[in-house]
Amino acid sequence: MSPVLLLLFFFFLLLTGTATAKPAVLRRGFYTQTCPEAEFIVRNTIKEAMVREARNAASVMRLQFHDCFVNGCDASLLLDDTPNMLGEKLALSNINSLRSYEVIDEAKHVLEQICPGVVSCADIIIMASRDAVALSGGPHWEVKLGRKDSLTASQEDSNNIMPSPRANTTSLIDLFRKFNLSIKDLVALSGSHSIGKARCFSVVFRLYNQSGTGHPDPTIDPNFREKMDKLCPLGGDGNVTGDLDATRETFDNQYFKDLVNGRGFLNSDQTLFVFAQTREYVRQFSLNQNEFFKAFVEGMIKLGDLQSGRPGEIRRNCRVVNWQPVEILLEE
Repeated sequence: MSPVLLLLFFFFLLLTGTATAKPAVLRRGFYTQTCPEAEFIVRNTIKEAMVREARNAASVMRLQFHDCFVNGCDASLLLDDTPNMLGEKLALSNINSLRSYEVIDEAKHVLEQICPGVVSCADIIIMASRDAVALSGGPHWEVKLGRKDSLTASQEDSNNIMPSPRANTTSLIDLFRKFNLSIKDLVALSGSHSIGKARCFSVVFRLYNQSGTGHPDPTIDPNFREKMDKLCPLGGDGNVTGDLDATRETFDNQYFKDLVNGRGFLNSDQTLFVFAQTREYVRQFSLNQNEFFKAFVEGMIKLGDLQSGRPGEIRRNCRVVNWQPVEILLEE
């Protein structure tokens, strides 16, 4: 490689903050000096998005789960496809499911005007997820910040990692264990389904063909089953949406009460009350909302600590990396 090209290559690394691949040191108040308004700006953006559409809260909150499980919390989820890369937005668990990417874009746009090149998209996801919960009536917590944004994304990794709505508790426990998340963390974080909606496509399996038997889930409450039959009839429109719990705009412990009564919307939800390993946590959280909130916060902080240790940068636009590397010709 010529000395000039080598020099340019390292210049780009320094310019985009990719000269090191060490995990970021995360801490509370990370932007206190460099962008003191950062958390206020993100919170205000989420508040405005919720005024436009209440469902934005649940949609924004879920971005943290789908981003952090796939190679750490690095905003890889936000990257659009390129001719050389299939991103994560169209992965099996994300397509027709995740939404509200534009809310993160809005927060980033304001931050780039106030503090250009300072706040990462990965940190915006973490802040926005926390604010979506708090503004919906759930707990508030101090988030650790200081993440970098990834330089790439992987649809294949997302497909291999993210669980299906049909997943049973055993597979979910195995998945969480891989990330050093406990059974309690699994149950508490599943409580994110306290707000929002899901598509009929994700529930018909439980209604009509549980575990491939050709029969409905025997644990389902009869009255709830009648309601769901009307909303999601066999052969109906799979894109019709239903409430994930009885108080879909309020972050509370109603989700767990519904599971105890056989009214879980998704198979992956209801199985938490079927399996002995998770049942007692479901029962505990259904009876004590404060315990649920405490466990949920602990789980979200652990989830936010996941990092890949790969090189990163502070993207100016959350959908694309700051520069596309050109092909470097090696000297013969």
